[in-house]
Amino acid sequence: MRPRALTFAAGAPGYDCGPGPAVRPRDSKTVPHGGADPLPAERYQRALAEARERTLALTEPVAEEHMDRVHDPLMSPLVWDLGHVAAFEDLWLCQRAGGLEPLRPELSQVYDAAETPRSQRPDAPYLRRDDALDYLDRVRERALSVLDRVDLSPAARAPRRRMTPEQLNAGGFVWEMLIEHEHQHNETMLQTLQLAEPGVYTPSRRPIPGAPSSTGPTTVPVEPGSFPMGDDGTGFAYDNERPRHAVELAAFRIDRTPVTNAAFRAFVDDGGYSARELWTEQGWRWRWRYEIERPLYWTPAGCERRFERVGPIDDAMPVMHVSWFEADAYARWRGVRLPTEAEWEKAAAYDAATGSALAQPWGAETASPERATLDQLSFGPAPAGALELGASPYGALGLIGDCWEWTQSRLGGYPGFSAYPYRAYSQAFFGGDYRVMRGASWATRPSVARPTFRNWDLPERRQIFVGFRCAATER
Repeated sequence: MRPRALTFAAGAPGYDCGPGPAVRPRDSKTVPHGGADPLPAERYQRALAEARERTLALTEPVAEEHMDRVHDPLMSPLVWDLGHVAAFEDLWLCQRAGGLEPLRPELSQVYDAAETPRSQRPDAPYLRRDDALDYLDRVRERALSVLDRVDLSPAARAPRRRMTPEQLNAGGFVWEMLIEHEHQHNETMLQTLQLAEPGVYTPSRRPIPGAPSSTGPTTVPVEPGSFPMGDDGTGFAYDNERPRHAVELAAFRIDRTPVTNAAFRAFVDDGGYSARELWTEQGWRWRWRYEIERPLYWTPAGCERRFERVGPIDDAMPVMHVSWFEADAYARWRGVRLPTEAEWEKAAAYDAATGSALAQPWGAETASPERATLDQLSFGPAPAGALELGASPYGALGLIGDCWEWTQSRLGGYPGFSAYPYRAYSQAFFGGDYRVMRGASWATRPSVARPTFRNWDLPERRQIFVGFRCAATER
């Protein structure tokens, strides 16, 4: 059987496991990002090892019966994710970039996300835990043998139209893609573990900062004009982040922080879930069909569940696990709207003083716990507005980390879009109901957390660590 381009859900997207080793922080600088200069193979070797260490540390505490279980129809068995990570690596690093034959050709369809959708995976002949771990090890051994001999020089980089080994390896493109792929599956597995019943997963949490002492303004202004949207092509990015292009925007205001639990509770208490005029037709049908009355992990008693913990809703935290429908209804209730993804990106990463796009809202520095809540180890967000060092040039906070943020935009290609290295990553989702999310969540690895990254899912999805902020056009 000819191997296909294995696909994965980008967003798709209480947990806690019995006592197990804590997930240890690692230096995010081991993850290559850039591609402008030659990157030694040893750096990719370290980054691949770090990604695998995190994958195994997240899943090691999970009992085998829970690894093989469907915790929610939306998600795959956790052990399927392990096999998929290995199969994707074998396809892209060993076969496509290294010219090797498939290690386990009979598994190609099993681990192709398009050929074996989530509804079919429980009955698929996927590998169980020990065999999946062995498969991961064997593929990694093959991948490292390829890494030892391929040319990673950016001098070999050419317009990415043909999927040749030379183009895939140029500047380390395919190696960075594989590292980000495993990082993204770490977050997907955490979504599954949050959906699992309490007792399945009990993480060791890193402390989070306290609530801010002063809230400051509730919205910040963004001036009208053009700004450069999208990735500039100098480093690794997915096809849907490119090409960079000028976008003209009217003046608008955007919330300084994500919407908090306290603000969303006011909407709930005011009967927002029963006010038909606040909901789109599709959203209203969804709300009534599933009897939605509150965010996914809120309880009728006024508590919230995060993995194994159930406690009072913390008013200072960003509201999370709400659908696009709920976010849109809240915005209408407040008399505003969700931002477009262009507005979100300008507010997050444009410096009007220099007329340039920033690598991060705060500048060129890498993410740190003082600037953004990322990298999974807190197992939850920080209070909204707590990290003032993470402010964008416009003064908005929390744009990277804590929670993904819904925008009003549907997923589509930028002007001049070209699918690379395979259509099924994002182009297959263009033109539908998929809504774009921006930012990152506490469960996002730093390699994925950049202002140009585009996440997406259907408007009814709530398993993602997603919240939102609102915007309004200036009159």
